[in-house]
Amino acid sequence: MIRLLLFIFLIIIFIYTFRFLLKNFLSETKSLKKGPELEELVQDPFCQTYIPKRSALKKRIGGRDYYFCNSECLEKFIKNEKP
Repeated sequence: MIRLLLFIFLIIIFIYTFRFLLKNFLSETKSLKKGPELEELVQDPFCQTYIPKRSALKKRIGGRDYYFCNSECLEKFIKNEKP
């Protein structure tokens, strides 16, 4: 009787372990299938280059948002905009 209970207990542990490993394996394969996330690009109004939005310098000028690749382009744009 004790052997039977021990055998059932070991089978239950095996099943839970197998399900846990299988669940982790499937979640890893799903994340690999997604591929890289696309990143939004914005155009610098001064030098006309495209840069990732998260790394661009954002400046609100005249109620409108502008994105710049670096501080030089920002300064030149502001300098050319003023009369």
